[in-house]
Amino acid sequence: MYAVLTTGGKQLRVSEGDVIRVEKLEGNVGDTVEISDVKMIGKEDGPVFDPAALEAAKVVCEVTGQGRRKKIRVFKMKRRKNYHRTYGHRQCYTELKIQKIQG
Repeated sequence: MYAVLTTGGKQLRVSEGDVIRVEKLEGNVGDTVEISDVKMIGKEDGPVFDPAALEAAKVVCEVTGQGRRKKIRVFKMKRRKNYHRTYGHRQCYTELKIQKIQG
């Protein structure tokens, strides 16, 4: 059984036991998070797309970590204008372990 869920503006295909990294969510390590924005559930007898059936569907996850990704360098330059700027960015993430898919 698997599910396609939306979090942080991205759609992810997950199944029970998967560990995923998503955009930062509130919660400490060990907390339980429920994601109710489920777009599809795949079962043995076929996928379920019906919005009425998916209203009650949710994915129960455990927060296993909070962190920041690797730094990226952003370099801007305008030629012949003596303009160049360098700065970096580190995106925050939450690591989740999928415990159960209900629906």
